[in-house]
Amino acid sequence: MNEPDFLPASMPAQRTRPGGDSLFPPDWSYEQTVSQIEGIIDRIEQGELELAEVFDQFATAVEQLRQCETFLNRQQQQVDLLIETLLDEAEPF
Repeated sequence: MNEPDFLPASMPAQRTRPGGDSLFPPDWSYEQTVSQIEGIIDRIEQGELELAEVFDQFATAVEQLRQCETFLNRQQQQVDLLIETLLDEAEPF
């Protein structure tokens, strides 16, 4: 499996999280990441940042959005697999 582009070079690759997800550090949280993105958006909208910082923060938000998208896609795949397993078990032999 290829490592995603959004992982910083300093981040150790392939750490396993509960649920078998190995692309995120153990302390990564979807909710915290969304909150960080919202904070960036708020600061940009309020004009609190210099122009150069707007671009840096925007790039950070895009990276975090990619992380969230990857996380949600993986969770959806797990749910789909669980549903498929349940449906298979419900079929008579």
